[in-house]
Amino acid sequence: MTNEENSKPRNDVQKKNGAQAVHNDESAPDHAGVSGRGTLITVGVLLVVVAVLAVYGIWKRHRTSEVLADTTNELAAPTVIALPAKPGATVDSYVLPGNVTAFSDSPIFARTSGYLTKWYYDIGAPVKAGALLAEIATPELDQQLAQTEADLVTAQSSASNARVQAERYKGLVTSDAVSRLDTDTFVTQEATTSSAVKSAQANVQRLKELQSFEKVYAPFDGVVTARSVDVGQLITQGSTAELFHIQAVRTLRVYTNVPQVYTPGIEKGQKIDLTFPEHPGKTFQGTLVRTADAIDPVNRTLLVEVDVDNRNGELTSGSLAQVHLKTPAQGQTFIVPAAALIFRREGMRVGTVVHGDVAHLAPVTIGEDDGATVQIVAGLNADDKIIQDPPDSLIEGEKVRPQSSPDQNSSSPGAPNQKGGGK
Repeated sequence: MTNEENSKPRNDVQKKNGAQAVHNDESAPDHAGVSGRGTLITVGVLLVVVAVLAVYGIWKRHRTSEVLADTTNELAAPTVIALPAKPGATVDSYVLPGNVTAFSDSPIFARTSGYLTKWYYDIGAPVKAGALLAEIATPELDQQLAQTEADLVTAQSSASNARVQAERYKGLVTSDAVSRLDTDTFVTQEATTSSAVKSAQANVQRLKELQSFEKVYAPFDGVVTARSVDVGQLITQGSTAELFHIQAVRTLRVYTNVPQVYTPGIEKGQKIDLTFPEHPGKTFQGTLVRTADAIDPVNRTLLVEVDVDNRNGELTSGSLAQVHLKTPAQGQTFIVPAAALIFRREGMRVGTVVHGDVAHLAPVTIGEDDGATVQIVAGLNADDKIIQDPPDSLIEGEKVRPQSSPDQNSSSPGAPNQKGGGK
């Protein structure tokens, strides 16, 4: 191959490369413009994505805060058992416990000191007023009385002599046979000895009164319910140890406390039925004789006394009676557990649920109370839902989570369903 032939292809290649270079130089401005617009679009898209992500993040945090607040408030609301109020029977009578006491009740104490020599009545023995119960030997007192009586005789003799002397000097002073000074002295002596006689007489009488207490008598008709002494026992005046105890039981007093709500039906003179555990199936009738005429501010009750005849001796003092009292017919009553009562400074309250989840403390008036349940005679309606065991911190208007039974919704809010396994 010649040099011309070898150089021809190289020239063709150079021309081709030159043409491509010229073409590239001509198209370079167009490619540069396209690359700038793409960059702007990419940056714009990135800015939009960043803005969307920022807005989503802010919304998500706000939503999370709202959910957290709602959950916190929901969890803060106490869970309570709320059941409909249980209607009670219409009240036209009620039963109250009564304390049975003797009509008269007296402990017998010693008014003198000595030794018991004899007693005549033991426990359970009926006695009449003025019956001799016991005798006390008081030798020291007897000696004191004898000495005081002797002192009285001496004082009377001195007073008699002073009176004679005073009368004599009063007669002689008129004739100036004696001095007026001596006369005044004897007159004064007469008055002094007369006062001494009166003092001695009073002392003798005091000791005789004490001596009379050697014999112990019954103050009224009744039954000896206690004997605390025996023969030979030392008796001390003023001691708090009683000798006997006597009760008058022919008529018994029955005391009971009537709740304030029932006091309008209390009338003196009305007949009251009484029952006793030791006499099942038998009813005794008493008479309401008196009341305290004042409501006790501590328990808001009226103390009443019912007297019952016990001449046959069937009843005993100190026992417990059931007092059956009549009352004007009350309206609708309800029975609630005693644990549902809320004791506040403003009065008795019962917690109810209103508007589905709001606590309301309803003021109520209670009737009968058997310890486990309480009768509500005023303050509740038939559609009220009663909070069975309200927390001590429950307040008016507080949000609560009511349940109709202890087993309902036992799991916390948001917990997995027990049947579904949480899936």
